[in-house]
Amino acid sequence: MKFKRYIACLVVMRPWQWIKNLAVFAAIIFTGSLFHHTVFLKTSVAFIALCLLSSASYIFNDIIDVKYDRRHPFKKNRPIAAGLIKIPLVVILMLFLFSVGFSLAVWLQPTFALLMLFFIFLHLAYSLFLKRLVLWDIAAIALSFIIRVSSGELVSGYHLPVWLFFTVVFLALFIAAGKRRGEWVHEGAKTRPALRNYRLTLLDFYLSLFGVSTLLSYSLFTYFAGPQSFANNYFRSIFGLRSYLLLDRKWLMLTIFPVISGIMEYGRLVFFGRHESEQPEKLLAISGTLLGSIFLWGLMIILIIYG
Repeated sequence: MKFKRYIACLVVMRPWQWIKNLAVFAAIIFTGSLFHHTVFLKTSVAFIALCLLSSASYIFNDIIDVKYDRRHPFKKNRPIAAGLIKIPLVVILMLFLFSVGFSLAVWLQPTFALLMLFFIFLHLAYSLFLKRLVLWDIAAIALSFIIRVSSGELVSGYHLPVWLFFTVVFLALFIAAGKRRGEWVHEGAKTRPALRNYRLTLLDFYLSLFGVSTLLSYSLFTYFAGPQSFANNYFRSIFGLRSYLLLDRKWLMLTIFPVISGIMEYGRLVFFGRHESEQPEKLLAISGTLLGSIFLWGLMIILIIYG
């Protein structure tokens, strides 16, 4: 019985959603600082703090939404909705996660701790009322991603190029619109009141708008990022050239192709009405194309930036 309770405590923390918090590493990856020991360590601590705080917010959301979750075909199996774990216990777990996560944030950097307070405030506001307001529900999800990226900039001291920052904004809106479309198609307003104010054509428009905006912003980032300067002079000695082919090309533009593939596959899964589109992180488990596109994009980024 105790083992089941421990598993329920782990599930209610939603560790599979910690993948969102990897956005905190964006600043050091794209500025070529991923392997700087001190910067990487600070960013890793920020990642852990974000995971603990976001799990605390998920628990709060499940407590608030318990009556809606019990009507949902999948969410009814969540530990709180299914009665696998008592409310007093999860409240204690929530307060523990918040205390440890916020203590880490204060220890790391006071300004980062202030940003984390805003992060928690946003998630609490989302659970209490923002997710019931049309448009604000999608905007809140996007803002949550922006905070994750900004926190990485704050603790590392490195900043993303403006077009890459816009890419993060539009990608977050694109994913949020797909999530809402999946909920609208499968469940309707019975599990999320804000969906009464949406229409399928409106959500389709949002998906198209934010998908195109994501691709354009990322393309502009790769174009204006400038040529990559490979540190290894091995190729120069082989070709005896001033690296015409290797040094003076905008190699990051090659990463546009897996981005196109990923956007197309995500759109296909959403428009085909997959239930997993309600929880976008689970789409990675069912789509080899989507997972492969992300893996290829990440591999190309590491190879091109770090040579």
